[in-house]
Amino acid sequence: MFNEFKAFIAKGNVLDLAVAVIIGAAFGAIVTSLTDSIIMPTIGAIFGGIDFSNHFILLSTPAGYAGSLTDYAALKEAGAAMIGYGAFITAVINFLILAFIIFLLVRMANKVMKRQADEPAGPTEVELLTEIRDLLKKS
Repeated sequence: MFNEFKAFIAKGNVLDLAVAVIIGAAFGAIVTSLTDSIIMPTIGAIFGGIDFSNHFILLSTPAGYAGSLTDYAALKEAGAAMIGYGAFITAVINFLILAFIIFLLVRMANKVMKRQADEPAGPTEVELLTEIRDLLKKS
């Protein structure tokens, strides 16, 4: 069973997939940073300084909670029941950015593959050997 697993891992597709997952996670972190640090603050500034990450609907507070009812982080840490729609909006924007970039990459890859498929294939080995034989016969 170990040898089968080793053969499975050694296949190129599995290694390619592992690399893709690692690069995808790193790219996801970059897009999250872009959204949180640049895009959402810009959108917030356009709409009058709104910070989307702190927008929520408070459903209930835990018993004995004495902190601020407008501090999203404190309420979340205390375990308050709330709907954090600002964080959801940010996650949706992250997803749309990632989906659009993946769309562009797949589109570009498809164009390259189509271009390669449209190019005429070179001579086969048999054709090359036949051509070499004919040249040798002439000389």
